[in-house]
Amino acid sequence: MDSSGLEAVFLANRDTLLRFLRSLGAGDAAEDLVQELWVRIQSAPTGPIASPLSYLYRMANNLMLDRHRAVRQADKRDREWTQATGAASPEQSEAPSAERVVIARQQAALAEAALQAVGERAARIFRRHRIDGIEQRAIAAEFGIGLSTVEGDLRKAYRAMIDAKRQFDAG
Repeated sequence: MDSSGLEAVFLANRDTLLRFLRSLGAGDAAEDLVQELWVRIQSAPTGPIASPLSYLYRMANNLMLDRHRAVRQADKRDREWTQATGAASPEQSEAPSAERVVIARQQAALAEAALQAVGERAARIFRRHRIDGIEQRAIAAEFGIGLSTVEGDLRKAYRAMIDAKRQFDAG
């Protein structure tokens, strides 16, 4: 049987092959696999085939095995990537837990209170330097103060942050 005969057998049994693939667990991919089977039939040179329907079932089964291996390999690759990068696993949300959110809010409130305790200027200088990434000389020029004053205010703010961290860790 040549390829045009095999195509005729495929067309006559397309729905049966589709059900066969679904029974193997292809699910939504069954339609894609049947299409791939059709493409392979059309593009592969074939000679006489004694049992064309059995041949098609074997091809469909092999496509399903290839798909299963590909899915398994992709899952393995994703797990290894997750382990290597320390990212959240596909089954876990990357969003922090409610407990972590509460802890982070408490820490932020404690840090904010510590900054306010050192004074408005020191707090603003700390934010400009640590959060905005502005160099100390530029901050000194911006505030119209000396570099040593900026350094002193930063020391006060750093000391307050260290004390706040110690307080939080102890509590």
